[in-house]
Amino acid sequence: MLTWSIVAVLGFAAGSVSAQETLRQKVAGIAGKISGKVGVYARLLETGDTVSFNRDEHFPMQSVYKFPISMAVLRQVDQHKLRLDQPIKIVKADLTTAGHSPIREKYPEGNVSLTIDELITYNICESDGTACDVLLKLLGGPARANAYIHGLGVKQIAIATTEEEQVQKTKLLVQYRNRATPQGMTQLLGTFYQQPVLSDSSRKYLLHLMTISGPGAKRLKGLLPAGTAVAHKTGTSWTINGVTAAHNDVGIITLPNGNHIAITVFVSDTWATASERDATIAKIARAIWEHYAR
Repeated sequence: MLTWSIVAVLGFAAGSVSAQETLRQKVAGIAGKISGKVGVYARLLETGDTVSFNRDEHFPMQSVYKFPISMAVLRQVDQHKLRLDQPIKIVKADLTTAGHSPIREKYPEGNVSLTIDELITYNICESDGTACDVLLKLLGGPARANAYIHGLGVKQIAIATTEEEQVQKTKLLVQYRNRATPQGMTQLLGTFYQQPVLSDSSRKYLLHLMTISGPGAKRLKGLLPAGTAVAHKTGTSWTINGVTAAHNDVGIITLPNGNHIAITVFVSDTWATASERDATIAKIARAIWEHYAR
């Protein structure tokens, strides 16, 4: 005969499984209301609990890849191969010719020196394409950044091209080469936050930049309670002939109890408007936050 304690444990476990399935169905329901493809993978870092949708499908990262690129640069800083205060000369040929670049707008002729600290800040907080490509150049190219991430055991991410290559409207398929699965990106978020792959100072530095990065109360932050700490990186493609190849947000959400959700939400090949895409990411983040905040 089962003791009452065993019955209670089994009942709790069954309830937990049921709750997880309810959350999965809720996420799937939200994802199913928007055109295109949605990928989700969230993990409660302190317990390992997960919820996912299309977790092993590949999605174009767009500017999300500036997060792993910044990690690779900071690893070089930790190894004393680079310094945050090290000035880097930027000439006109270094400027991206398309896409978002406040550096290009401010210095249209180049001819400026910016520190690596400034370049990483532009890369994460402003999603600056020029900063991204200058950092990739310092690393030795996309293949070096890719090798660093794979060396961490994260295999479901591919960093294959520069920002200049992926923002060209005439080469639409190129943007799909920088890709990741939701599971792979969330694995990287967890590795970054929980494992000693960067020094404590470098990890805190990058977390701070991700916490103050844009786009404000949208996407992951859109429906979370005011003041919720979210360290994240977005990624957005061109919208061409009504179709948006990528509208993404990935990050680490701090719960009221101090636990953390590493979360990836990718939206790809969609006809939806920007506000509809933002709302889909926000609703998924809210559903997951509500489940784990209880």
